[in-house]
Amino acid sequence: MEQVNQLKEKGNAALSSGKYDEAIEFYTEGIKLDPKNHVLFSNRSAAHAKAGNYAAALEDANTTVAINPSWSKGYSRKGSALAYLGRHDEAIAAYEKGLELEPGNQQLASGLVEVKKQAEESRQRTEQLFEKLRANPVTREWMKDPEYVKMVNNLAQNQFDMYSLDANIEDKRVLTTLSVMLGLDFAAPMDVDPPAPDPKPTSSAKEEPPKPNNDDLPEHRRRALQEKDLGNDFYKKKEFESAIKHYKRAIELDPTDITFYTNMAAVYFEQKEYEKCIKECEKAIDIGRENRADFKLIAKAFTRIGNAYKKMEQWKLAKTYFEKSMSEHRTPEIKTLLSEVEKRIVEEEKKAYIDPVKAEMEKELGNDYFKKGDYSTAMKHYTEAIKRNPDDPKLYSNRAACYTKLAAFDLGLKDCDKCCQLDPKFIKGWIRKGKILQGMQQQSKALSAYQKALELDPSNAEALEGYRACSTQLNSNPEEVRKRAMADPEVQSILRDPAMRCILEQMQADPQALQDHLKNPAIAAKIQKLLESGLIAIH
Repeated sequence: MEQVNQLKEKGNAALSSGKYDEAIEFYTEGIKLDPKNHVLFSNRSAAHAKAGNYAAALEDANTTVAINPSWSKGYSRKGSALAYLGRHDEAIAAYEKGLELEPGNQQLASGLVEVKKQAEESRQRTEQLFEKLRANPVTREWMKDPEYVKMVNNLAQNQFDMYSLDANIEDKRVLTTLSVMLGLDFAAPMDVDPPAPDPKPTSSAKEEPPKPNNDDLPEHRRRALQEKDLGNDFYKKKEFESAIKHYKRAIELDPTDITFYTNMAAVYFEQKEYEKCIKECEKAIDIGRENRADFKLIAKAFTRIGNAYKKMEQWKLAKTYFEKSMSEHRTPEIKTLLSEVEKRIVEEEKKAYIDPVKAEMEKELGNDYFKKGDYSTAMKHYTEAIKRNPDDPKLYSNRAACYTKLAAFDLGLKDCDKCCQLDPKFIKGWIRKGKILQGMQQQSKALSAYQKALELDPSNAEALEGYRACSTQLNSNPEEVRKRAMADPEVQSILRDPAMRCILEQMQADPQALQDHLKNPAIAAKIQKLLESGLIAIH
């Protein structure tokens, strides 16, 4: 059970650091040892969801609920996974079941509100899609086929799996339907924001493609597009005030085009007027919804709001709007942005949690439990202390002592490494590292750790005792030591070096000379190699 807890802790740490695949591996190892542990399945479900593996997240959430049907958090995991998969009605049912078990759970309540909102937005998108299909001369006739309507419903409701069409790909109507869904059959070309200007124009630059002929459009629409093009030209030149003037004129002529608003928002973003950018994007989204704009354009407006909040370092709001963008149109770029702000949120939460005074209180509690022999509880308090003050090397040393008592040598060694990294002159950290390495039967590495301690304090009794014990172990079979060392090309090279032979002879005659030679990094490295090989020892 202790090993399972250790794997769970490792998984939690990896998950908090954004290392989702690593977290999944730790939870999986824990599940192998304890296949009825519903918490491990729940945590792995969360890791899968963070990694974008929503089907796997749902599978683990279902297992969590099956193992412990009375645990409300399992339904939260299930609802979240179903929501990501676009199965909103099932997600609502999962959240409601969780609230039956724990009515006051804020996470379940907020999840239910959010998924109901997503369901309504999905319903609206589906209605918009059906209107598009009925308006298209090709798909209009297909709408009379119930099987086709069923297929369209499936595509609309499962937008995250739009490209996983194995069940329908043989139906020749699929690609045509997708083109209508993506807005590729509109009479007017799908608009995008103007690209960033190239600061270094080249003489071999290719000619720009001709702009579409808008002569057949209504007069107000044609003039609005002309104004937008003028705005784009000024945007490329970074003449932002002139660009805004033309975008506003375009909106006056045709207030129904979402791109006029998003282009204006792009200008405000460049001017670092992030609040104005956000307001303009919000207008764009409202206009887009009213006029059934393409999902990609609405997603772009949400993304721009997210980027504005990111610039303002309002990370949670940025996360919310990147998630909204993903719900409209999922792209690798938005997923990357979302991962970045999620990591930043974790970092900020860690910073906000830091409190050296509380860390000291937790350390004292850990010390009390350690003295009582309750190492697991002591470890928990030391872990809390580390969260409160992650730059204190003594806390890692103390927790390493707990891990040593619990025979979790790999975790203890990791804490010792962190301790020595934070304070290379903290002698206790090196001694503890040596003891752990001895317990792992890595005598030569333990010898190196004790040597570091002796460099800091040559008279330290604990370091001397550990060093001698390792030396005795390494030299218990001199013939084996000699064979192993002489087979090492690096050792052979050191022994053939005339300068090193003189140094070794000097050290034998005058042991105090060792400290002078260790000041030279190149010589110190060679002496260290001979120490590790067991060919020489310091007494």
